[in-house]
Amino acid sequence: MIFTIMGEIAGIKYTNDSTGKKRYLRVDLDMYGENQLIEDFLDLLEIEAAKKEKAEYVPLEEFMKEEYKRRGLKYEAI
Repeated sequence: MIFTIMGEIAGIKYTNDSTGKKRYLRVDLDMYGENQLIEDFLDLLEIEAAKKEKAEYVPLEEFMKEEYKRRGLKYEAI
């Protein structure tokens, strides 16, 4: 449940940097920690950061095959 206080959202606060510019957003995780929209937003930030780093992604199936092989186990696809 979201409550607003004088035009602000309870549990969410902007914080200014040393120049006084709004720069940071503080989110009360006790109130919003299980919020799917926040989780999706954070996931998107991670994806964008990975794109900038040119991170390599391996499909799960390929990873599982290689991991089982490395451990000397037989992999059976689901």
